[in-house]
Formats: sequence, structure tokens, C-alpha cells
Amino acid sequence: MQRLILICRHADAIEPFPLQPDFERELTKEGIQNARNTAQWLRDHFHKVDALIASPARRTSTTATIMANKLYFSEDEIAFEPELYNARETQLVQQLSKLADNIKTVLLVGHNPGVTQLARSLTAKHIAYLEPAQVLAIELDLEKWEEINYTTGIIHSLNTKQIH
Repeated sequence: MQRLILICRHADAIEPFPLQPDFERELTKEGIQNARNTAQWLRDHFHKVDALIASPARRTSTTATIMANKLYFSEDEIAFEPELYNARETQLVQQLSKLADNIKTVLLVGHNPGVTQLARSLTAKHIAYLEPAQVLAIELDLEKWEEINYTTGIIHSLNTKQIH
């Protein structure tokens, strides 16, 4: 069964100021616009997603919410998973392996280096680090999400021109 993972790095965030927790960093104005542009690209190319999972950090949750709104995906159904905050590739794979089998297309919004490492692992290709608000779509042939460790996917598409 064909499944699609849309791997997205959060949009551009403000630099932390003294004593500000990394978790609380907000998007810049440019980051908000880039998230909107990427969301439009997603809607134009994929129309909808069946699931949206994201880190609960402010910059990722804001990015995910912007994308959910453009994709007509209910904000209440976004799965903000604490384990995804600055998660490594293995943690991301573990989270994906828990998805219900009726989900065909998932949007994952997270942090580098984990999201890039995930893309590299799933495609067995050297991929440059994902830029803020960049999405890489990977097609996988999986019967069940729990089999994600045993497959290599194909790069379907990558947004680049939507980021300014």
C-alpha cells in the first residue's frame, strides 16, 4: 500500500534572547509567511492529509497550525507529541510506527537535525539539511506503519521556490 510522509522543518524562528527557553521561540514575520507559502504548496500538491503530528515547541506548533488551516485539517486533531521536541531520527520513526493503518498521508512538523536524518534514513540518499518551512514528500510502500523500519522510500517532491 502506498503511503506518503510529508516531512517539514518548522518555519524560521526568532533567535533566542537571554534566559528565553528554546521551547518558547516564536516564528519571525518571514517565518509566518514562509509557513503560509509552504502550506499553500502542500494544498496545491497534496490537497489534504490524514494525520498531522508535530513537536509542541512554539515554533513547530505555530507552523503546524498554519499548515492545518490551509489544508482544512482541524487544529484539534493535530497530535502535539512531546517526544518530538528536538527528536532524533529514531524517535521520529518510532512515532510514525504508531500511526493507525487507515492513515495514508501524514504531515510531520519537527526540528533539524532529526527531520533531515529521517529523510536520509527513509530514502537512503544524502539530502541537504531541510531549510526552515521546507517539506520533503516521501512515498513508501507499507502495509502497516509499524513496518516503517524495513523499507526505503522514494522522494516524491520537495518544495523550494515557496521559501523566500
